[in-house]
Amino acid sequence: MWMETVVCKGPYNFDSVLDRLSMDPIISLNKSEKVIKVPVLIENKPAVITVKSVGTIHEPAFEVSGKDENMKEAALKKVESIFRWDYPLQDVAKHFQQTNIAKIFKQHEGTPLVLEFDLYSCLVKCIIHQQLNLAFAYTLTARFVKLFGYEVDNVWFYPKPEVVARLKYEELRELQFSQRKAEYLIDTSKLIADKILNLDELAKQSDEEILKTLIKIRGIGPWTVQNMLLSGLGRPNLFPKADIGVQRAIQQHFQLEAKPTNDEMDQYSEQWSPYLSYATLYLWRSIE
Repeated sequence: MWMETVVCKGPYNFDSVLDRLSMDPIISLNKSEKVIKVPVLIENKPAVITVKSVGTIHEPAFEVSGKDENMKEAALKKVESIFRWDYPLQDVAKHFQQTNIAKIFKQHEGTPLVLEFDLYSCLVKCIIHQQLNLAFAYTLTARFVKLFGYEVDNVWFYPKPEVVARLKYEELRELQFSQRKAEYLIDTSKLIADKILNLDELAKQSDEEILKTLIKIRGIGPWTVQNMLLSGLGRPNLFPKADIGVQRAIQQHFQLEAKPTNDEMDQYSEQWSPYLSYATLYLWRSIE
């Protein structure tokens, strides 16, 4: 057993992190104790890393612990990346003080752009969530993970692509997947399992290169790629205009009678670059 205390620059609102993550029934956390158990893969081996907040918004600190001392260094690096402790939010906060969504940023001060725990699971989630309301998307994802994934220390891990690649479409249809969504998920997993698509190598490429590669895959459109870039890789300047939540938040914040048009969204978002991803995150927070 090992434990390490990690500090980062504030503001960093871990309560907001737990609040967002608590919407996902697969994730193991305790909001009152400010603890989350993170499933990670270290050299393709599963490990559960416990993160507990012991600081404040303006002086954030975390106790990070795990079982295997040999995994400590890699686990710390992985968790730091997931929770973005290496990406101070002062410049982001300062930028949005002078914008048309300054009120939202003040209300949700210190909310970081936390990443999905694994890039493959992020892609899986993005495919499942396509064109579904959020509640049912999480329900469908939970059914999928609990049937085909596995548990370590009472923490759920997504199934590996090799496992999903061997599934039959009918097995996902029984969970209420549409036929097409079942095909998209299994066929994409086959590409990964067969090493035709390498997510680790893809992650090193630019946003444009990743979009160009993934958009060729049946069932992966711009919305899916943008959400993977934002939630899976933490790219700072993504703005998924087709996202229903973003549209609703803009409509609510700017008191529009109808959902904003593309031109209106371009106009409102002119002030937000180069932090469009953070604008997206805080807009989501404003309606959650």
